[in-house]
Amino acid sequence: MGDQQQSVNGNGNNNNNNNKESGGGGVEERPVRVYADGIYDLFHFGHARALEQAKKLFPNTYLLVGCCNDELTHKYKGKTVMNEKERYESLRHCRWVDEVIPNAPWVLTMEFLDKHQIDYVAHDSLPYADASGAGKDVYEFVKSIGKFKETKRTDGISTSDIIMRILKDYNQYVMRNLDRGYTRKDLGVSYVKEKRLRVNMGLKKLRERVKKQQEKVGEKIQTVAKTARIHRNEWVENADRLVAGFLEMFEEGCHKMGTAIKDRIQERLRGQQLRGLIYDEEFDVFYDDSDEDEDEDDEEEEEKHYYDNEDKK
Repeated sequence: MGDQQQSVNGNGNNNNNNNKESGGGGVEERPVRVYADGIYDLFHFGHARALEQAKKLFPNTYLLVGCCNDELTHKYKGKTVMNEKERYESLRHCRWVDEVIPNAPWVLTMEFLDKHQIDYVAHDSLPYADASGAGKDVYEFVKSIGKFKETKRTDGISTSDIIMRILKDYNQYVMRNLDRGYTRKDLGVSYVKEKRLRVNMGLKKLRERVKKQQEKVGEKIQTVAKTARIHRNEWVENADRLVAGFLEMFEEGCHKMGTAIKDRIQERLRGQQLRGLIYDEEFDVFYDDSDEDEDEDDEEEEEKHYYDNEDKK
């Protein structure tokens, strides 16, 4: 790279044979210039992690990020969600990026590397097909001259994955935007499609309400059943005590009832005897059994005495 040719050894240490001299007589090492390129559509954390790895390849790294424009991208890869200006701006706000190079070439050349004083190119090691027809791997040339540094891809995230998620839930996103005020023409949806989506979303909301209601009913049933089990367990645990208490109360009640009945009968009998005594006294017909027996004995003696006297005459 011109007068400032730099070599970096395999362990990442920076060896600068032509260093700049500082004003104080000291030596200031030039940062290693690492280049990473891509489309960076729908910029996500997988992109950011790859750029972080490129930035940390060396202790002192200046990271340049190249981004292809819309014309080149649409020609060799296809339509993007974000336009080139949006993709450039997303990269400028990434903390690991020192410089963004717009209108980046699809295939790197030595002329491009020299122009930007690029020491190394960072990318994942998987062959990236050259749709331009220049080769099977767009990094084939860089690898051949020993200027390629490998970074690791982040599993589970990619622009294609995000697009597939959007397509999978396409109807839901369309309805959300229709509810926000977008017209079917803004979204490229036909009249019939719009009506069908609204009907389907209405049915979906109805099913969700029914499901929630069923869950509430189920919770209430569980609560009632749980309460019933608690009362049942209390009855089983206290059954002997409750039955014994009932029998004791019943026996006591019966005893009191029997005593009351007995007292009532005796009271009535005494009342009847008292009324009978008063009746006899009123008619002077009160009799004493012992006096009646004595009178009968006297009569017998008198009768006997009478006959004895008659015989003597």
